[in-house]
Amino acid sequence: MSDAFSNLSVHLVFSTKERIPLMTQVVRNQLFPYVGGIVKGLGGTIIAVGGMPDHVHVLARVPPKLCVADLVRTIKANSSKMMNEKATAMKFGWQRGYGAFSVSQSAVSSVAQYVRNQERHHRRRSFEEELKILLTKHGMDVKERYLG
Repeated sequence: MSDAFSNLSVHLVFSTKERIPLMTQVVRNQLFPYVGGIVKGLGGTIIAVGGMPDHVHVLARVPPKLCVADLVRTIKANSSKMMNEKATAMKFGWQRGYGAFSVSQSAVSSVAQYVRNQERHHRRRSFEEELKILLTKHGMDVKERYLG
């Protein structure tokens, strides 16, 4: 085969440093398209971006030349730089860790809807509850020390 064929969709979740709710609606309206531009600049395809004041969800198609850890690192580094250049009242940063969950082609549409409807979703669940559900659903151990 002379080319790489890939259709790797990944659902990323990560929070602001210390889960401080720094992302107002105005900030999210600027940040989410910027994150999409980062993904596109790396050769990926953005499917959906959503979130709340203290965390973000990104659903993207990852190109074969890029590993997920590099994608997350680049999104976090570039977006936090942009946020800090906008002179927010408090220094903006992302928490160290992240969640990355594979998404089958048949589930992309429903996961995209889930990502876009975070405000409605969080009327019923906290971020910690949401993360526990995602980890459990994907067969991962829930380690309480990593949720805080």
